[in-house]
Amino acid sequence: MVQKAKPTWRKWVNLIVWAIGVVIILGGVVIAGIHMYVANSKPLIEGEVIVSILDDNVEVTRDDMGVPHITAKSEADLYRAQGYVQAQDRLFQMDLARRQASGTLAEVVGASAVETDKYFRTFSLRKAAELSWEGYDADSKKILEWFAEGVNAFIDEVSDTSKLSYEFKLLGYKPSPWIPIDSLTIGKYMAYDLGGNWNQQAFRSWAIQNFTEEEAKELFVEYPENAKSIIEANVNLETNIASAFTTDYLPSEFNGSNNWVIGGELTESGKPLLADDPHLGLSSPSVWYQMHLQSPEQNVSGVIFAGIPGIILGHNEEIAWGVTNVNPDVQDLYIEVPNPENPYQFEYDGQWEDATVRQEPINVKGGKTVDFEVVETRHGPIISNIMLKDTEVKEQFAMQWTALQSTQELRAILGFNKAANWEEFETALEDFKAPAQNFVFASQDGTIAYKANGLVPIRKQGTGALPVPGNSSEYGWESYIPFDELPTVINPEEGYVATANNEIIGKEYPYHISNLWAQPYRYERIVEMIETPVYDKTTGEQLKMTLADMKAMQMDKKNLHAEEFLPSLLGTIKAQDTEGKYAKVITLLEKWEYYDDKDQGAPLVYHFLIENMEKALFEDAMPADVYKMMPGKSQITDQMLRDAYTGNEGVWVKEEGGLDSFVYTAFEDAVTKVQGKFGAAVSNWKWGSYNKLTFNSPLASANDILAYYLNPEKIAVGGSSVTVQAAAEDGNGNVIHGASWRFAVDLNDLSTAHHIVGPGQSGHVKSKWYDNQISNWAYGRYHKTNINDVIHTNYDLVLKAQ
Repeated sequence: MVQKAKPTWRKWVNLIVWAIGVVIILGGVVIAGIHMYVANSKPLIEGEVIVSILDDNVEVTRDDMGVPHITAKSEADLYRAQGYVQAQDRLFQMDLARRQASGTLAEVVGASAVETDKYFRTFSLRKAAELSWEGYDADSKKILEWFAEGVNAFIDEVSDTSKLSYEFKLLGYKPSPWIPIDSLTIGKYMAYDLGGNWNQQAFRSWAIQNFTEEEAKELFVEYPENAKSIIEANVNLETNIASAFTTDYLPSEFNGSNNWVIGGELTESGKPLLADDPHLGLSSPSVWYQMHLQSPEQNVSGVIFAGIPGIILGHNEEIAWGVTNVNPDVQDLYIEVPNPENPYQFEYDGQWEDATVRQEPINVKGGKTVDFEVVETRHGPIISNIMLKDTEVKEQFAMQWTALQSTQELRAILGFNKAANWEEFETALEDFKAPAQNFVFASQDGTIAYKANGLVPIRKQGTGALPVPGNSSEYGWESYIPFDELPTVINPEEGYVATANNEIIGKEYPYHISNLWAQPYRYERIVEMIETPVYDKTTGEQLKMTLADMKAMQMDKKNLHAEEFLPSLLGTIKAQDTEGKYAKVITLLEKWEYYDDKDQGAPLVYHFLIENMEKALFEDAMPADVYKMMPGKSQITDQMLRDAYTGNEGVWVKEEGGLDSFVYTAFEDAVTKVQGKFGAAVSNWKWGSYNKLTFNSPLASANDILAYYLNPEKIAVGGSSVTVQAAAEDGNGNVIHGASWRFAVDLNDLSTAHHIVGPGQSGHVKSKWYDNQISNWAYGRYHKTNINDVIHTNYDLVLKAQ
């Protein structure tokens, strides 16, 4: 029998299948190899390791959530071990942070980082850190040095081995030795992230040059009627700054926080309760690193920024404390007049005054060194070259900023860690000057307290709303609000204190703090929850507050913004929808109880509606960079709506066709957007289908492969920028800003406290603690950390002295 030959196409199919199989196998081998390569750089977290700089052995126990409990026999070894352990889990983050703040990213990233380096060189954070170092006492300097010794012990241990974290290998460099100035520079970066308002002044200056007085006034939360000379100086600027702003590095407008403390008379335990959740950018790894530090001199637990010693927020055996951002006006722009014949001289009281010129050459990986200089007048660095893009300037702008002075925040932190009562804590606060923060405090003796703490300037003229002339001694800072006159409350009659970046002073307060406060809704909801009585369903007895209530409050999603505005907006929408086209959507909104739950459809429509109204008012009225820089869009829109609904339509609303047309058009566009994303069936709409919790790695932007590998999976969440459970999305549904750490503690038992650090403790992608707290963040599952009875686990590490 003659066997028939197989068809040629079948041979090709078999060949292709075989080839695909080989590729899959090889791909699997490559992927497995990559996984092994990356995993091999995981730090040693159990057993023993020799750390020769130690005077004695140090125990490091990581609990089931990856929180290191460090027990040392001396302060020196405690801080050395803290530096070593932080470097184990977060060395690349620490190195990236010091490089960004110092303006040395281009050394390891290349030419793409040159503009970033110019920006931060100009902002002079490292120079301010060096100035601050000179003001530290010997004991604080020693702690910074001990911490650096610990970091360097780890760097020396891994630099020439496979244990050096994979990020350094990806970028092809090794970390340089850590020095104390690096820690202080990271501290100055946090002041930058939490304490800026120069962009607000720049925007308002642009607004009064480009809009009518009536239009400009509505864009000011408080128009400076009594500062005509300042207004004239801005109106008469010859510099054309339209569409020229640099906005790439501005801190998030949502940087803020919630905190509150409740006195024992209102609590079930009879002792104070304290809660804190700072709102910062969400990323992998977290900005916070949770630790427990114990020596014969202290026993303190909480969080710290990676790269800094001590515990900045948390508790010890006697007290607990937390912060929110005051957000005062601490940066002023000065309109400087340069000498036409000498660019390094500037006019002051009729004389030409020499500026300080600092050469800042920028080394570029794979490229030539870029020459760069920073020019400083008596007021501060000239920022025109980074503030304005591609534009000719006649006047130049200098920036004065509290954080550029010598300030010693680390000394305050070290004082917090060992304080036993309010008096000692407040004494330590005198050193915490930038950024200004709302501190809440509680102690086991029952004291609760609050202080808006930090340097807040007292100006000769104006309130920091606009740039001021730099060529006259009639402008500038006279001094700062005296420490004893900063807003302070101790054991208030109400039995509680709460802040949420809201306005903290009344008209009677004699000093100016800010031109722009956060929307009041988070604060109002916190107060509402504290003051609303809850009764036992069986006995009818009024219940007192518990630790569980604190955690529930932090996860609360009620939208008081919608409660204020939606009834009026619905009245307009229903009146305009004469044909009943949107009946189902209107019913959805009418039945909504104002909670931004992930499974609710109404929040989708409402938040798109509010966003549409903001954009309709302002986006087309100004260049894109100016719109991005515009401060307080939400607050200004809110006030325009309030005014319009009380019969006082402003010029901006009128320009949109009046209130009815403005609201209805924004509503129709919102519905169209929802339908385009999630279909026409109203019953299928869910806020969580859009609102996705996002913890991206800074390396992930390099390419899609890294993004896939390093970015944790996004998950649906509730909340929004106006709810206590803060979840601010970026306009594309990515929740990238919110509670970077949640903390709740009952002063009746300071041996334990409850925490969430999203996405997790470790910066290593192969660690079990890299992203294990994401679902905890979304659903409010806290972990308990004990400081008096450390439970040993499989992750016990002994750092052995030589």
